[in-house]
Amino acid sequence: MTTPSLQDGIDKAGSPVALLWKPGAAPWTPEVVEREYAGWRQEQAAWHRGVALLNLSHHMFDLFIEGPDALRLLSETGSNSFEDFAVGQAKQFVPVTANGHIVTDGILARDGEQSFTLSGVPAAQHWVQYHGERNGYDVSFRTDPSSAFRKGGDPVLFRYQVQGPLAAELIERVFGGPLPKTRFFHSSPVELDGRRFRALRHGMAGQAGFEFIGPWEHGQYVQDALLREGEPLGLVRVGALAYTTPSVESGWVPSPVPGIYTDPELLEYRRQLALFGIEGQRPLNGSYFSPDIEDYYCTPYDLGYGKVVSFNHDFIGREALQRAAAQPHRAKVTLVLDPGEVRRVLGQDPGFVLTYSRHRIEHQGRLVGVTMQTASIDPVGTVLGLSLVDSPYATPGTQVEVVWGQHPGGGTAPEADLGFPRIRATVQAAPFNQHARTLYRHNA
Repeated sequence: MTTPSLQDGIDKAGSPVALLWKPGAAPWTPEVVEREYAGWRQEQAAWHRGVALLNLSHHMFDLFIEGPDALRLLSETGSNSFEDFAVGQAKQFVPVTANGHIVTDGILARDGEQSFTLSGVPAAQHWVQYHGERNGYDVSFRTDPSSAFRKGGDPVLFRYQVQGPLAAELIERVFGGPLPKTRFFHSSPVELDGRRFRALRHGMAGQAGFEFIGPWEHGQYVQDALLREGEPLGLVRVGALAYTTPSVESGWVPSPVPGIYTDPELLEYRRQLALFGIEGQRPLNGSYFSPDIEDYYCTPYDLGYGKVVSFNHDFIGREALQRAAAQPHRAKVTLVLDPGEVRRVLGQDPGFVLTYSRHRIEHQGRLVGVTMQTASIDPVGTVLGLSLVDSPYATPGTQVEVVWGQHPGGGTAPEADLGFPRIRATVQAAPFNQHARTLYRHNA
């Protein structure tokens, strides 16, 4: 039986939006970890005020790329600069289509002179592997899907994040002293009782910390050591619910819609992609609806990634991004939803709120933007919305309204007044967290 492709799904549904539009679909949360350990509020508080441990081993999709042409492939499919990309360094990898629309981003680590690991939501991995195989690069690929899709067996790598103001103290307790001084998004080799792995200097929501990455066989030993030495410090394990929320504070947009659904030149690519993959299954919903999937596309400039785009090399989409750089674009902001309005619309105790819905953002009744992710942030005391707005409305302090509801989709006019409630909100900067905004990369 032939596995249906993404293009098969689009053809059967009638359009990309008809395929993806799923009002009220449950939001994605990391699999194979508990939803909560101490409770999502306590877990959020831990990385703001104490120390938190996150297990990232199971929900990351890894593509291992190796060969003489590996760096050239990544350079020609990524809009980043690859000059001075050192072994042990990582970077945000930002591939775009020929039209300059983002595919999605990922974390790219250089493991050796000819070896790399691309991790995260697998749309970027699919893009790189397709071009590598189609265009005859001298590279090889190995994949390690997330545990929900691996169909048995353990991950190749363990990944544990240690985050929060007490992270450094915990690390000194585990390793018997401070780790080597490491620049942001660089890694250092470390050893624990003869077990060798790497410590990547990384953070979430602007807080200090490291991500430890190594062979799965050492994972349990490393986790046990972190838990044991963290107990006197009040270490809190973070579950799937709380794990999804720091991106709202740090300004990272999870899984923007890949700009791959309409370009005739990408027909063969869509035929290569499985329907039951991220490109065919990540749902669209919310109070904002358009029947045209291109209205959901983004450029790196919309997402605030313009600073990582480099025109010092040839890459897919280079000319389109040069044009986009000189044109108006949306701005990434944080919306602080009024707590009283949240209670009025969602209930006196709304509990944990998480949605990736595209909710309409209005100013005096006019559409000025859309939300990309909204989540409860207990240390802030309300719901925050990481959003894209028209640049005239991006000034901190601007008052807007979020239209809260689920448009039914096709058959109902996009601008129809469906009686959805409005929640007043104030525009603030993104990243919302001041440390992430001002100090996160000060010694990068």
